[in-house]
Amino acid sequence: MDRTFWALADPTRRGILLQLMDEPGLSVSELARPFSLKLPGMMKHLDVLSDAGLITRTKTGRTVSVHLAVAPMQEAMAWLNRYERLWTVSLDRLVTLVEEGGER
Repeated sequence: MDRTFWALADPTRRGILLQLMDEPGLSVSELARPFSLKLPGMMKHLDVLSDAGLITRTKTGRTVSVHLAVAPMQEAMAWLNRYERLWTVSLDRLVTLVEEGGER
C-alpha cells in the first residue's frame, strides 16, 4: 500500500491513471503526449505505477499498451474507508457540540 500512495502522490501519475480510465490500452507515446513528456520521463512514471501494481503493460510488436490494474486501488480505498468512518464520527460530534453550544 505504501507504493500505491507513493505513486498517487505525483500529479502526473494521477493524470496518467485518469487518462487510462477514460482510454484503456493507450500506448506509451499516446500517454506521454498530453503531458509534454519525452519517452524516458514517461517511462519513469510508468515504472513507478507498475511497481505499485496500478498498471500493466502489454507489448505487441513495437507498441506497448498500458492498462489499469484495480486491486491496489481497491486496497487503498478500503484503508481510507476505515478512516473515513472515524472522521465522520468525529465531525458529527463536533457539529453536535457546536449546535449545543449555540443553544445556551
